[in-house]
Amino acid sequence: MLRRVLGGRRGGALPPHPPARAAADQTPPDLARERSKAVTSFYHQPAIDVAAEKPSVRLTPTTMLYSGRSQDGSHILKSARYLQQELPVRIAHRIKGFRSLPFIIGCNPTILHVHELYIRAFQKLSDFPPIQAQGDEARYCALLRQLLEDHKDVVTLLAEGLRECRRHIQDERLLRPFLDKTLTSRLGMRMLAAHHLALHEDKPDFVGIICTRLSPKKLIEKWVDFARRLCEHQYGNAPRVRINGHVAARFPFIPLPLDYVLPELLKNAMRATMESHLDTPYNVPDIVVTIANNDIDLVIRISDRGGGIPHDLLDKVTEYHFSTAEASAQDPRLGGPFRNLLDLSNSGQAGPMHGFGFGLPTSRAYAEYLGGSLCLQSLQGVGTDVYLRLRHIDGKGESFRI
Repeated sequence: MLRRVLGGRRGGALPPHPPARAAADQTPPDLARERSKAVTSFYHQPAIDVAAEKPSVRLTPTTMLYSGRSQDGSHILKSARYLQQELPVRIAHRIKGFRSLPFIIGCNPTILHVHELYIRAFQKLSDFPPIQAQGDEARYCALLRQLLEDHKDVVTLLAEGLRECRRHIQDERLLRPFLDKTLTSRLGMRMLAAHHLALHEDKPDFVGIICTRLSPKKLIEKWVDFARRLCEHQYGNAPRVRINGHVAARFPFIPLPLDYVLPELLKNAMRATMESHLDTPYNVPDIVVTIANNDIDLVIRISDRGGGIPHDLLDKVTEYHFSTAEASAQDPRLGGPFRNLLDLSNSGQAGPMHGFGFGLPTSRAYAEYLGGSLCLQSLQGVGTDVYLRLRHIDGKGESFRI
């Protein structure tokens, strides 16, 4: 049920649910009037409307890198003040996106819960007093940590909500722009918040969340170990993974997006390999990961021999499939037995990105948001090659913005 939003200085606050007894004492006409008021006030948020009209100011990673240090520590206050201006605007844009959903979808309780999370975040951030001193900034950091925790399950909630109202969705592709924008905007906000919090840490080779000497080989090895443990837990064995190409490459990069995407791609390759060799689970072909580094971008190719993607699914695997989630257990490319196990992958900023047919399309959206791409080439009957291409933050080409 919609929670009533009371008007306030900056768009109002959402009170807790009314006591059950008070609701029970109301007559049906009273309840109808109360619901009508709730719907009206829920959408009548002048402060959100004003913020949603403002443009977002996106930063290049290079700007974040070189403004992430100062002798006197002033960079931390500047970063906090930027976030204080920017985050409410971005959240207001997403609230506007929720309002544009078809009414029958927007009223789904799970989708509505996510909508309310964004409204609450907007109100908390907007009501925070101007950041003038270190004490203000410390309290702002506490608020950011709370919001990161509150929103950690948004991807799963969106998938569940859309699955619940799937019978009302005639064409899943119509919701792709909403999901792409919501998920990538969420990634951008989490990266900015995590970057600010990390500026307080003195971590070797890091400025905020930017690694100044990232080794793609080491990052891949970390997620290979993780995916192999999951695979062994499920199937009793896991394919070996060979890494070749530019294995000695090091360059400035943000590992956080790769921490979302790499486990998804590797678990898909391992699952396909194991499920296409169920008769010989202890004699399966290797997975090969190739790193290609150049002046413009980084390319990671993951090659498996898991039988390939059927012709009729090849064009669908990078689309959102919340209405065909039940079939994912049989289809090794749309979900399957890793659905519950991948909860283990939750770490500081990375929420689950699994099941409900959201893994690959979310990875694709993240790659495109970062100025790159995610492409699949399938050799039906043999295997699949996945190409993840990500633009360098200091390369010759124009960098992406967060």
